[in-house]
Formats: sequence, C-alpha cells, structure tokens
Amino acid sequence: MIPDLPQASRTIKLSSPATREFWELPVLCEDQYLLAIDKPSGLATSPDRYNPDRTNLLKLLHAGIAEAKPWARERNLAYLMNAHRLDEETSGIILLAKSKPVLVQLVNLFGAEKPCKKYLALVRGSPLENRFEVEAKIAPHPAKIGLFHINPKSGKRATTRFEVLEKFSQVTLLKCEPLTDRTHQIRIHLRYAQLPLVGDQLYGGKPLFLSRIKPVYRLKPQQSERPLVARAALHAQEMSLQHPMTSELLTITAPCPKDLTVALKYLRKYAEI
Repeated sequence: MIPDLPQASRTIKLSSPATREFWELPVLCEDQYLLAIDKPSGLATSPDRYNPDRTNLLKLLHAGIAEAKPWARERNLAYLMNAHRLDEETSGIILLAKSKPVLVQLVNLFGAEKPCKKYLALVRGSPLENRFEVEAKIAPHPAKIGLFHINPKSGKRATTRFEVLEKFSQVTLLKCEPLTDRTHQIRIHLRYAQLPLVGDQLYGGKPLFLSRIKPVYRLKPQQSERPLVARAALHAQEMSLQHPMTSELLTITAPCPKDLTVALKYLRKYAEI
C-alpha cells in the first residue's frame, strides 16, 4: 500500500528547533487517503491540554507541511490529522488522514470501536491463565491530574483482552487487545490485574535492569546502570480496520522497537523459565 516513492520518502524526518531534538519516523502504510507512521516512545501524539507548548507529533507534522519540507512537498500534502492517540511513552502505529472527509470517516470508525488494535506489553509478574480479560470502568483520578483509575460507579465502560506470549522468571510478554478506547486503558487494566507495565512509573511499574536478570553482572567503576526499559513497555504493534474510503480490510503492523527487542534478547538468554 506504500506508493512508489523515493527511498527517502519511506521515512519522515522531523526536528524541533526549540528542543534540538530529531526524529526519523518510518512510514508503515500509505495511499492517497491515509498515512500510517511508527511513533517513537517519548513523543506525544498531540497537544497536551495541561502543557500546550510541549513538542508533539501533530505540531511537528503541521510545521513540516507549512514549511514544505521534502517529505510533505513530494506528497503534495496540505492536511494531516489523527483520529486516535498513543500515550507519550507508547510506541507504534499512528494512523493519519490526508483530508477532512477521510478524517470524518476515520473518526466514525474509531468512535464505533471497530478498528482492532493489538499491543505488545512487558509486565511485572505472571498471570495465572494464558488468556484472560479485564472488564473494569475507568475514570479520571479525582486528585491526580492526567491520571486515571478504576471507578465502578462513575467510570466509562472498558474491556481489554490479554494473551501470554512468553513467560520469564520476573516478567511476562503479553498481547493486549483493547475492545474499547479509553485513555491509559491497558496500563490501568494491567495494574488492576496486579501486572503493571515494566517502566510505568505512573501506575506502579518498575524499570527493568540487566543486573536483576543476569547471574554475573559487573558494572565498571564510576558508572551507573541504565535500565533496559525505562519507559512504559507498551507498543502498538498491529491495527486492522475497514479502509474508510475503499472498504477493503487494511492491516498495519509496526516492528518491535529497539528497547523491547534488546530486553527480550536478554530475558530469553538469562531469564527463561
């Protein structure tokens, strides 16, 4: 579904002069209506209501279009907008519409909870069953701005299915399929199941260090150990939906990011059960 564009067009290069940061985002899927890219961890999807000046993906994309950057000019782009979001720490698929009519159709699809989204999650602990489901209502936290919690009375309906992919001595790799689309849904449901995401400091998940899984680990003098996964270990790996304009089934996948790939390599080497 990616058109015959020059090799450079298969990535979108973004930069923030204010923060001197640079990103090179792979294009996962594209046609005349849609653009899907692989968002890195650490980059917010859209403006933060509590910090509107913070760097975010949509702001950078719109700036690139306005400045006629090569990636925007060769596609003749005048419009890009998202119909869904990923948390700042979550990596993976972001689907964008290239026109307002396409956006309206996408919003309707996501509003009807029709797209099927699958995530990879590295969690602390081990579930009792290989397949399980969490159904628990979610609401904004009454005292902590930007956080959410389980609230059976005033929360919104939320359901997530989980499947064990690999088990290790300290952590588990899960496939997560949210059947609803609530903010922080997977993170909160995992905490509720007492399986917090590795590195999810907001919801009780500790970072993963190599020293905790490798039998003999030596750190050089004057050095401090960096975690294998420091962020919430969640990756939007796959999305399947009916194309908003052609009605064909569209499936988009994003490769496992480097930090999770490295962590899994060490877990398989030193922490297999």
